[in-house]
Amino acid sequence: MLKKAGKDIPTKSGTKTNPKSQKEVPGQMLDKASKEISTTSGTKSQIMMRLEKMVEESDIMHGAIRSVDMDEGVFGIAHSELIAKEDMQQLLEHEELGIAVIHTYIWYMYDTLMRGTELCNRFNFIAASHINTTFITKNPTSVMNELVDRFMVAGDNTTPSLYFLPFNSGNGGHWVLVAMDLSRLMVYYLDSLPGNWSKYPSMKKTIDAAILKFRSKKNYRNRKDITWVRVQCSQQNNSIDCGFFVLRFMRDIIALNRIDIPKMVWNNNLGFILILSDISSNLLLNHEYVLFS
Repeated sequence: MLKKAGKDIPTKSGTKTNPKSQKEVPGQMLDKASKEISTTSGTKSQIMMRLEKMVEESDIMHGAIRSVDMDEGVFGIAHSELIAKEDMQQLLEHEELGIAVIHTYIWYMYDTLMRGTELCNRFNFIAASHINTTFITKNPTSVMNELVDRFMVAGDNTTPSLYFLPFNSGNGGHWVLVAMDLSRLMVYYLDSLPGNWSKYPSMKKTIDAAILKFRSKKNYRNRKDITWVRVQCSQQNNSIDCGFFVLRFMRDIIALNRIDIPKMVWNNNLGFILILSDISSNLLLNHEYVLFS
């Protein structure tokens, strides 16, 4: 059986950086925090060889399915994610990432970087399962209420914290990251392709409505309008890496332990090899319970 998150799972402490003690400019700070997170070394071919060997020894490529159980600390409610052959192929064959891989890596970040630390009070995750363009088009009110329910779980939100929403344009489309600070009415938009939130007007409208409804239910006064910020971040050079970039954006922000994301943070281009090294090697090679029963 799989070991549940938080039980008998070896963890390593994440890099904790006090923003006030930093002298570098924001971009340098985030780059530094990114590099300080331990990542399995090796070239892309070496990483893939290790991953392929692990997969060959598992029956997951022969039809077996793994269930990854996540406690309520990750998404606000208990959640289970199924990992199957097609999910492994997304990594092995460098394909677009699906929700199962996105959610499993979020659980991995929570378990290894955040669990039992103050970071749990500063960073929250919203499951991407029902918050995407497809569901918003079908029933925007239901999606809005799901967001409000997630906000309510985390407490009063009067101190700065971020809610990470990996948002998909629908039907296996493009991934972007939306990070919401409810206390300061700030929404950060991170996209590895050109453009801003105007590409997804229904997404912005639903998120704005959810934030205002949450604040109304809590009897908070809306001192100002909600401010959206387009963060200048690394750009993908193909049509498939958006999911990898969204995961890396979240990981680096958590590592920096910074709520107020500067408008321009990543001044280097994140290569697929660095992202694959962390997702493939650390998540799947060092966490055998995903591959083996």
